[in-house]
Amino acid sequence: MSWRAKIWLIAACALVLVQAAGSLFLRQSFALIALSDVIQSLLLLSGALALLPNVLGSRGRARLFWALMNIGVFFWLVYQLLWTYFEVVLRRDVPNPFGGDVILFLHLVPMTAALALQPHLEHDERTTRLGFLDFTLLLVWWLYLYLFAVIPWQYVQRNAVLYEHNLNILYLTEKIVFLGGLVLSWWNSHKSWRTIYICWFVASLTYALSSYVANWAIERSVYYSGSLYDVPLVASIAAVTAIGLFTHGFSPKQRPDLLSSAYGVWVARVGMIAIFSLPLFAVWNVLFSTAETRIRTFRLALTLTSMLALSVLVFLRQHLLDLELRQLLRASQESFQSLQRLQTQLVQSERMASLGLLVGGAAHELNNPLTAMLGYSELLSASQLNPEQQAMAESIGQQVRRTKSLISSLLSFAKQVPSKMGRIDVNALIQTAIQLFDGQARDHAVRIHTDLGVDLPQILGDSNQLLQVCRHICVSLFDALAKTGGVFKVRTYQATGRVGLEFSADSLAIKAGETDASMDQSGGRETGAGLSACYGIVQEHNGTITQDASIKGCETIRIELPITFTQPASVAPTRSLLNLALRG
Repeated sequence: MSWRAKIWLIAACALVLVQAAGSLFLRQSFALIALSDVIQSLLLLSGALALLPNVLGSRGRARLFWALMNIGVFFWLVYQLLWTYFEVVLRRDVPNPFGGDVILFLHLVPMTAALALQPHLEHDERTTRLGFLDFTLLLVWWLYLYLFAVIPWQYVQRNAVLYEHNLNILYLTEKIVFLGGLVLSWWNSHKSWRTIYICWFVASLTYALSSYVANWAIERSVYYSGSLYDVPLVASIAAVTAIGLFTHGFSPKQRPDLLSSAYGVWVARVGMIAIFSLPLFAVWNVLFSTAETRIRTFRLALTLTSMLALSVLVFLRQHLLDLELRQLLRASQESFQSLQRLQTQLVQSERMASLGLLVGGAAHELNNPLTAMLGYSELLSASQLNPEQQAMAESIGQQVRRTKSLISSLLSFAKQVPSKMGRIDVNALIQTAIQLFDGQARDHAVRIHTDLGVDLPQILGDSNQLLQVCRHICVSLFDALAKTGGVFKVRTYQATGRVGLEFSADSLAIKAGETDASMDQSGGRETGAGLSACYGIVQEHNGTITQDASIKGCETIRIELPITFTQPASVAPTRSLLNLALRG
């Protein structure tokens, strides 16, 4: 506690001592009345100001808790100022019945609502909105009780005795409810929040007992303003200042709300009880009340009006609950769909892992005979052969190198060969892949049409692996076009954060699923080992590969890869893509 707070607290305690001294040594007089009223007003103002830093320094429900507590103290201050105005400024007794009594009666309503917020527990925005409606419902219900039990004896048929009797009973009931709320809040809280609740309980219990004793003295005509009966009342008011000063800077932690659903059910039940109590009051008023007809008519009209107001609040609360239920249902559906997608991805990942192990083992077994075949083909090429035989030997060697390159891609797909990542120009990659099949396209009357994007960003990847992917797709589509001829289209483009490669084969002979690259539109199922390798490579590069065969005679395969703008730490050696492809 800072030195300013200590001085503030000492000043509040000094006012209590001044009140006690005045009650002991001053006789019943205007001076004693003025002293008592001014001290109570100053202490209530001090309490409201002491609680204000807690409002400004808190967040969420804790801030709303302190704000409602401060509002209750402010109502109490307004009532005391009205009392002081009559006794000190006008120098006459406060009228009985007094219209300002409703302010004193209602000052406990926001404080009770602050307890209902359960600030010691974590809540979401939904419960905050519903808590505001619950507070409004509580306010309307307590206001109805005051208008039903007290107001008729003030305005309909004036009777000071019944007015004061009903007000005291109703106010005492309200204080008991507030004290019970403090006990429940203390029981369900922990650590710092328990300290806050116990301080409020002690102050409120002192105030309730002092009010009861003061009312007992009033009934016996021994009470007067500033008497000893006011000393415990002034002490309870000073306790509000102490609470504000001691709890300033507190940062009590909220624990998870494990019983939010049960609490919501009980709040709904209390709301229903409040609504159903109104018809019971109306029945009692009509059948059992001995009051005059004017009072019964007033109470009946009041009950109908209050039922209408409470029904509107319940309708709004139910509307918010319906909206929340729809949102929860939508979120549940989205979660279920996400779970299904995740399950599918997990199954696919398991299949791909199994396939990777199988492909890796088979690739290693195939590498040995391929190495021997490549060696024999090189020996044949080095021997004395006629031109036709020499061309055949070179063709054998080229096909063997092509097969070894495919095996290399399969091994990389199986995660058994480390990738060499570097910055890649997608247009250069496509041009290299097209050059490899330019002669084959002319032989089979296939026209190649390229549409390369301008100033495409570079991507980060393994040039060998991505070239193998492009080459495999070109082989698959060329094989389909070789039967009847057609147009082979290649397009590159830039999407949001990605670079796309689109391969299209336009021929009436192509049908959906005819090529080795067939897959569903989600890109998650393949029908060949070649596409398995392509899919794994693209996935390793954080890209996507999809097929579109919805138009008869047109097969389109798209690859999208993420854009990179930073130079990687380890860059693959700079080599010609074409030389890399030919060497395998």
